[in-house]
Amino acid sequence: MLEVDRLDSRYGRIPALSGVSLTVGAGELVALVGANGAGKTTLLRAISGVQPSWGGTIRFDGADLAHMHAQKRVKLGIVQVPEGRQVFAPMTVEDNLKLGAFARGARDGLARIFSIFPALADKRRALAGNLSGGQQQMLAIGRALMAEPRLLLLDEPSMGLAPRLVAEIFSRIAALKTLGTTILLVDQNARAALGIADRGYVMETGRVVLSGSAQELLHDPQVQQAYLGGT
Repeated sequence: MLEVDRLDSRYGRIPALSGVSLTVGAGELVALVGANGAGKTTLLRAISGVQPSWGGTIRFDGADLAHMHAQKRVKLGIVQVPEGRQVFAPMTVEDNLKLGAFARGARDGLARIFSIFPALADKRRALAGNLSGGQQQMLAIGRALMAEPRLLLLDEPSMGLAPRLVAEIFSRIAALKTLGTTILLVDQNARAALGIADRGYVMETGRVVLSGSAQELLHDPQVQQAYLGGT
């Protein structure tokens, strides 16, 4: 479904991505792990069209995205959940969700979102800014799902959450995969991300340095030493 080939990107004169290549097949959950500053968020932003590419190609279902604006990529089905959640704090939970359906003209899917995240149903009239961090992350994911994504880009969904909430969020993400959602997941919590993924890539300083099945990476000594706290 997604094919990134030798992608380059930079911030001014500072390289951010150097020859990055990866693929995501339909129905897969692929994890992208690495330290802070490795280029993971930049890659997601390049795929969704809010970060310019300076070389290489991004193809989605065979279509070249090189000159396609971000809003057109959303209409194709590429939807990103940004780092830091970025919910609309003064608006209600329900209105935040409805905004997610706007760009693609998607049908009202509130009932589906509330079945995936029951906690949001209880808070549907509450202001998004009054939710807990975990509830805001559920809302950010739910808002993206309202656009009926064919490819869901998740950027650091565990950031700032207590371990119990991290486990809950990742359980929901795994459930989305079983429902057929194709997911590219970025998270510094390598153990949690690879624990639910089919395959994974490891990034360092703007490059992919390792790739393989999630289980292969979990048992790779280099990954264990760098990202999993040893063996």
